[in-house]
Amino acid sequence: MAKDPICGMTVDESSALKAEREGQVYYFCCEHCRKTFLAQTAGPAGPSKETAPPASLARGKYHCPMCAGIVSEQPGACPKCGMALERSPDTVAPEGVVYTCPMHPEIRQKGPGTCPKCGMDLEAEPAEGGQEEDDAELRSMTRRFWVSVVLGLPVLLLAMLPMAGVPLERWIGRVVVAWLELLLSTPVVLWAGWPFFQRAGRSLVTWNLNMFTLIALGTGAAYGYSVIVLLFPGIIPEAFRHGGKIEVYFEAAAVITALVLLGQVLERRAHRRTGSALRELLSLAPPTARLVEDGKGDRSNLCQAPSGPFRQIGPVPFSALERVIPLQQIEQGNLLRVVPGDKVPVDGEVIEGKSSVDESMITGEPIPVEKAPGDTVIGGTVNQTGAFLMRAQRVGQDTVLAQIVQMVADAQRSRAPIQRVADVVASYFVPTVVLAAVVTFMVWLWLSPKQPAFAYALVNAVAVLIIACPCALGLATPMSIMVGVGRGARDGVLIKDAATLERMEKVDTVVVDKTGTLTEGKPRLSEVIPWEPFSDAELLKLAAAVEQNSEHPLAHAVVEGARERHIQLPSSEAFDSVTGGGVHGKVSGRTVLVGKRPFLEENQVENLSTSERRAADLQSQGHTVMFVAVEKQLAGLLVVSDSIKPTTPEAVRTLHHLGLRVIMLTGDHEKTARTVAEQLGIDQFEAGINPQDKHQWVKRLRSQGRVVAMAGDGINDAPALAEADVGIAMGTGTDVAMEAAGVTLVKGDLRGIVRAVQLSRRVMRNIRQNLFFAFVYNTVGIPIPAGILYPFFGILLSPMIAAAAMSASSLSVVSNALRLRTMPLA
Repeated sequence: MAKDPICGMTVDESSALKAEREGQVYYFCCEHCRKTFLAQTAGPAGPSKETAPPASLARGKYHCPMCAGIVSEQPGACPKCGMALERSPDTVAPEGVVYTCPMHPEIRQKGPGTCPKCGMDLEAEPAEGGQEEDDAELRSMTRRFWVSVVLGLPVLLLAMLPMAGVPLERWIGRVVVAWLELLLSTPVVLWAGWPFFQRAGRSLVTWNLNMFTLIALGTGAAYGYSVIVLLFPGIIPEAFRHGGKIEVYFEAAAVITALVLLGQVLERRAHRRTGSALRELLSLAPPTARLVEDGKGDRSNLCQAPSGPFRQIGPVPFSALERVIPLQQIEQGNLLRVVPGDKVPVDGEVIEGKSSVDESMITGEPIPVEKAPGDTVIGGTVNQTGAFLMRAQRVGQDTVLAQIVQMVADAQRSRAPIQRVADVVASYFVPTVVLAAVVTFMVWLWLSPKQPAFAYALVNAVAVLIIACPCALGLATPMSIMVGVGRGARDGVLIKDAATLERMEKVDTVVVDKTGTLTEGKPRLSEVIPWEPFSDAELLKLAAAVEQNSEHPLAHAVVEGARERHIQLPSSEAFDSVTGGGVHGKVSGRTVLVGKRPFLEENQVENLSTSERRAADLQSQGHTVMFVAVEKQLAGLLVVSDSIKPTTPEAVRTLHHLGLRVIMLTGDHEKTARTVAEQLGIDQFEAGINPQDKHQWVKRLRSQGRVVAMAGDGINDAPALAEADVGIAMGTGTDVAMEAAGVTLVKGDLRGIVRAVQLSRRVMRNIRQNLFFAFVYNTVGIPIPAGILYPFFGILLSPMIAAAAMSASSLSVVSNALRLRTMPLA
């Protein structure tokens, strides 16, 4: 087996079309894909003579997807196969626009078209900037629908008025009525409904039978039979006549076509709404930015008078020259000015000025965040109160917003494991429906209690073909995934793929770290307790001199505490760090150790017992205590506090309400961890744990039958995140953690886990509702038009009602999925 490089289908190498390019053989599902490949991969010298597409293809706006060499400047039908000519991709879509199938996300191509598997229209992925692509297919379907209504309504009246007592046949004659129906219904079936026959033809060529196969068979049978009996009435046996008359079904073919077109138009509009979340994210990025000076931060060559595109900025809060440039021209290191009401163009650092920034569109948090020099800002957020100068750090595809958009797009295209059930059923669905229609026809032909038997057999068989809707079955999962993933992104919950969303629903245990998840994650030095002969300043100077070489948050707290006290820090030598223990180094020739008590014990530090009672009291109050030793003698204690986030208690209560068990793993002291766990009502905690032990803890919980979600934010959390059933990376953490996780929370907050759990449960419930409806509809819907109720109640289902029901079934699935857009996650 091989994969078609154009549509992604798996094809049999022994029977597939093939082409060779640069010594490699490629296989294709149909001639259309092979020609597209050859046209796209032509080198500077052009395609080979054997496989060269016609020279006019580059000039022609329309071409036949099945026959080589058929091109035209105008729309029409192929003179060879009769299929509608398609617009060449380069005449429809801007360069680089990718189209994908909503039911089969793996189908992706440049330019519009139809899915080779299900026949549905491919939809353009949202373009940069959030602007919606020009939907020529929707306009075409809408135009075809209104033409079918205008012409189909008179056909319906010509067929129905005689049944209501209007003597049309006596006034103008039965034959004239039939010919009028033929003239009016022919454009409806053969022009307005031609895309259905076109897609049905492609489905037969590729043997991916779909709903359009059934529609084409049903409408084609009704229309074809009517044309034959009108043009050649003598070939119809007398047994198939009723009172000497032969019934025609032009109105059924016309009305079915109109109703299916209506369903396609409504469904297409609904599909566009499912991608609104992604378009909203794309629209967050502003189209332009204010570039200050030369954009590199060099103020030495400032021009005092505005010239060209530059203008002078007022003196508050800083003075410089600026010009407006497109977002795509921003480079790393550029200086950018952001005024009140502007969107932050890219990710960067505030250099001058202060302001409050609304980050709700990225993080989901409604409260504006104060920004000052040294703080980071995220592209796409809205500046509110003050102006500031920023330096661009991440631009283009490296920004947080671009990564969010990419993650959401990838997740929307992914397939959930639950989709496999629908795929298996759908693969047998269309052949089963065709067989059911044949059986219905034969049974009614032989056993019909009403005459003419042939007419009833045909009508009921057509109704069976028309009412079946594999489309509803196919859309049940991808529509809910697409809307749900977009809904989560709006609240700062980024889902890596659909499988993660499905696993998240089953989670019963949440493992979290203390620092940064339950607490603010910004530890501060709250107290310095020296032992004689050291003073507060001397103890802090020695400890901070060693800690300034460490990247640990507690080390930052110590160093920042020394700077706040205006202590000059000397350099240190022979620095070394022991993960989960502490650090040591030489300062002014003296050996200094800072860390946990077991770390100092291992290094044979004396007098540790003198600090036991004081340290225990501090730890019982929830503080973190760091022991400091100089020349193997205890020199004092450093007390670091990291307050619990105000939102954490409520988030823990909500997780418990959702039936989840919360476990806290921390490297902190047992008494500190116990105090935090008791304050928050944590179910279980483990203190003094090394980062590498988190992986074993997660593995042990899974071996006990638990479905574990692990939340982490550091590089050392990556193994545990990968081991967990669902890894949750805090958006404030490292890229390595986010890569290993299936869920990323833009805001590193426990409430994000609540939102992720709520999102997964509601999306999966919505998927099951869709699948249940699709299964029930098709299970019940097929026997009714086959006539199963006729022996008991005398009820038969008109093919026109079947067409309306078929269109409504797909629309109902999409509409149910759209309900997820407004669901609350808190």
